[in-house]
Amino acid sequence: MEIHVYDTYVKARDGHIMHFDVFTSVKDEKKAVEYAKQWLTSIGEGEAVVTSKECRFCHSQGAPDDVVEAINKDGYFIYKMEGCK
Repeated sequence: MEIHVYDTYVKARDGHIMHFDVFTSVKDEKKAVEYAKQWLTSIGEGEAVVTSKECRFCHSQGAPDDVVEAINKDGYFIYKMEGCK
């Protein structure tokens, strides 16, 4: 499966920056922002501002099986990098 990677930076409630990628099977900026918001809500950061300014398309690539399974199940996969819970 080819996935599309959206590089995302948002400010958490306590002021630190959270850096994560949203992986999707569809190259759709609005869906990527929606998925970022869903995930942030699930970790208690639902008030974080996420727009196309904070969540930008980066590139497309192949995906390992566990990522494909998550995308098939949930529509997206979050790859946590800096400052994520």
